[in-house]
Amino acid sequence: MIIQSDQMQNVLYNLFVKYQFSEEKAELLARVFTKNTLDGVNSHGINRVPLFINYVETGLIKVDAEAEKVETFGSIERWDGHFGPGIINAAKCTNRAIELAKLHGMGMVALRNTNHWMRGGSYGWQAAEAGCISIFFTNTQPNMPAWGGKESRIGNNPFIVSIPREEGHVVLDMAISQFSFGKIHEYKLKDKKLPFLGGWDDNDKLTDDPEKILSNERGLPIGYWKGSALSMILDMLATLLSAGDSTYKIGLRERETGVSQVFLCIYPEIFHDRDVSEKLLNEIIDFTHDVNPMHPGDKTYYPGERTLQNRERNLENGIPVNEEVWQKVMKLLV
Repeated sequence: MIIQSDQMQNVLYNLFVKYQFSEEKAELLARVFTKNTLDGVNSHGINRVPLFINYVETGLIKVDAEAEKVETFGSIERWDGHFGPGIINAAKCTNRAIELAKLHGMGMVALRNTNHWMRGGSYGWQAAEAGCISIFFTNTQPNMPAWGGKESRIGNNPFIVSIPREEGHVVLDMAISQFSFGKIHEYKLKDKKLPFLGGWDDNDKLTDDPEKILSNERGLPIGYWKGSALSMILDMLATLLSAGDSTYKIGLRERETGVSQVFLCIYPEIFHDRDVSEKLLNEIIDFTHDVNPMHPGDKTYYPGERTLQNRERNLENGIPVNEEVWQKVMKLLV
């Protein structure tokens, strides 16, 4: 089914107000969930709303809590999320990292005791639109085996890098698993196989069957052993910098909550060479675009390019939404 973005945002705003969020917080939540879906990331947009509300109902997400600064070290700060909504905490910490970067050239906020930020790329776009380079990451519950192991011991720890650019920001948003678990669930909703192997089944064989991967949460690390190592490093950094909980500690809880995140921003205006920066970025992008396709119809993209295309198409034609998911959301509103 097709839903217009303003209709979705209005429905979600009313839903969040119903669940006792302030009007300001309800507006932010509705805007981010809608924008994620508008950009084609339904897995971390509208598809996640019922689970988000379930976390609110069970008290895992504290409606009135939000992140606050607890320690300052010059251009580096530690914040505590107090188990508030991940979107609100992440947006607030991104804004603070931007402020610190514009004051010092570079700023970092490390956040503990927060909840799932949904689509990490949202905050990469937020930083880029404010003129900042960003490097953000989060840990998660254990959902991948470390390379050579059988049980899940590491998280798929999403990693975001954004670079502001006049002709379209560059935004990398990637899980350290071959597919995010939200994307795997999206394939399950569509009753489709993954386009590549994405995790292990109960017989310890790699599979493209989303249901088998979701049943045991054993995702495949990107780059096999390399992704396994990168996941561990990101978990270590997020835990140490925030003085928060690691994937190990998060995994001791019944459900994923209390994650640790890092928001690092750099303000490139300190170099006073915007024209040179734009020229260098465009050289890289043009060189990558100018290539013979591997197969007819193939095309290369820079990170974030397809997001802009999805956004433009969905603004014009409406947003494709799974009907079952939309009905779940509408029932919550009643």
